[in-house]
Amino acid sequence: MTSLQIPRPVYDALRAHGEETYPHECCGALIGTSSPEGWQVTNAVRAGNTRTDSAHNRYNIDPAELVKIQRDAMRQGLDIAGFYHSHPDHPAQWSLTDFAEAHWVGCVYVITSVARGHAGVTNAFLLAGTTEEDKHFEDIPITVR
Repeated sequence: MTSLQIPRPVYDALRAHGEETYPHECCGALIGTSSPEGWQVTNAVRAGNTRTDSAHNRYNIDPAELVKIQRDAMRQGLDIAGFYHSHPDHPAQWSLTDFAEAHWVGCVYVITSVARGHAGVTNAFLLAGTTEEDKHFEDIPITVR
């Protein structure tokens, strides 16, 4: 997979979500389909950040909420393409915590930097590899359509 294609309204919505939750991280799932060229996202589903200890720099999606999101996607013939979250007052680059907590190999992880309440750079990373031991993030371009 080499790219992430996302409709403008979905792209704008996930960035707005980061602004709305500032100074805490927002989070959600990206729904779509996979092709040899990459993921084609059709929707972003907002999720609650269950981290109460450090919501300003960590996120967690409740497993029950994630199961519901996946089941809803499957009913539409879609799948979870990946996840998005914001980095309040930090760059749109994955952190060691992001990497340690990423387990959906083949999915994309989208991060938006939100500086002083305003969305800035948005980057995408593919979690590549075949096992937990050889997983790694690869930068991938976002095509907004």
